[in-house]
Amino acid sequence: HIVASRTIYGGSFAFMKSYLPKFNIEVSFIDTTNLDEVKASIKPNTKMIYTETVNNPMLQVADIPALSVISKENNVKLVVDNTFTPMIFSPAELGADIVVYSMTKYVNGKNDTTAGAICASEEFINSLIDLNTGSSMLLGGPLDSFRASSIHKNLYTLPIRMIQHSKNAAYLAEKFNAMGLKSIYPGNPNHEGHDTFKATMNPDFGFGGMIAIDLKTVDRASRFMTMMQENNVGYLAVSLGFFRTLFSNSGQSTSSEVPEDEQKKMGLSEGLVRFSMGLDYDIEATFKTIEKCFKAL
Repeated sequence: HIVASRTIYGGSFAFMKSYLPKFNIEVSFIDTTNLDEVKASIKPNTKMIYTETVNNPMLQVADIPALSVISKENNVKLVVDNTFTPMIFSPAELGADIVVYSMTKYVNGKNDTTAGAICASEEFINSLIDLNTGSSMLLGGPLDSFRASSIHKNLYTLPIRMIQHSKNAAYLAEKFNAMGLKSIYPGNPNHEGHDTFKATMNPDFGFGGMIAIDLKTVDRASRFMTMMQENNVGYLAVSLGFFRTLFSNSGQSTSSEVPEDEQKKMGLSEGLVRFSMGLDYDIEATFKTIEKCFKAL
């Protein structure tokens, strides 16, 4: 049995909801920011609590130290997906047993490769790569050397990139709020996870490069994103962590695998537009173009 956050990447949700039951693995999807609900969901056969540090796409913030206490009290592993917030959070230092990343995103930063990382104790990693019994060794997971070297090279700029991504997202959040267009951003003091984020972050790197706004309907979201792409704000694309700004309608893209009833439980509006802010040097000019597109709706 697994206790998992309801608001996770659509592919992760589909894997747990539709694929793991084939192996008699049950998954309870809950709000992992509600610690009482986490405690109540643990069963005698629970093996894992799974959450994202900042979840996709609602940008709720997990209290990793508190979840670690619960996991240790119940002898289960805490697994944290830190894809949205490399450098910003250090989940292993906060108590996570296993930390996973899609390196396709911020870690690589170029959207030119597909890769993932599993970070854990030496004993656990060695068990995964054991020549005779290791899942990663036997199921085809190893990354080819060319892609690995490319990602390794890009790691050297990751701290600088994360600072700029965060700076640009914070600027956009402030401008959206000033327009009366409520932004979903952990850096906003009124964001429900702001205090948790601030208490557990590595402060040099800001509040992250992901931001969302609610345009209420799919039609408005689609027209807005099309105009932004036509005006060279960035690309209408589902990935994130790129040096150009990317935007997508989450309910129709990265969360499309999540059933509508679950989307409603998440609070996911059909018109939610998620931004992955790029490395724009002149973010003021970028915002002016975004504002022009919004006013044209």
